[in-house]
Amino acid sequence: MADAEIYRNYNFILEWGGQNGAYFTEIDGLSIDVETIDYREGGAAPAVRKLEGRVAYGNVVLRWGVSDNKDVWNWLMQSTRGKADRREISIILLKPYGQAEEATRWNLHNAWPCKWKGARLESLGQGVAIQTLEIAHEGLEQR
Repeated sequence: MADAEIYRNYNFILEWGGQNGAYFTEIDGLSIDVETIDYREGGAAPAVRKLEGRVAYGNVVLRWGVSDNKDVWNWLMQSTRGKADRREISIILLKPYGQAEEATRWNLHNAWPCKWKGARLESLGQGVAIQTLEIAHEGLEQR
């Protein structure tokens, strides 16, 4: 087996709806869950077999600093009106050296915002106000 290069988690961009969402500070939740079905065959077979069932894709969580850019908010508002604008989203992990060379990407299919959480505000705080958006989707592929 050839040596595989291991990439760091800080060097990424997100493309959504033809736009580069480089302002996202954190992405979490890429997951696939294949349901397992217990199946016992008839006859003398003593063991229960495991079969694959339905596939579920976990929601992806995006975090970013509050700004005057309303693109994400407007996209979310479409979902609240029952008119979700489903988009193709790419999460692109970049190589850590040189130009912004792509290491790998995960493509989310038919993605739409399903949950938003506002930033925690604190009168004595000095940190960045971070908000959260949860994205539902119907498929995930890695390239």
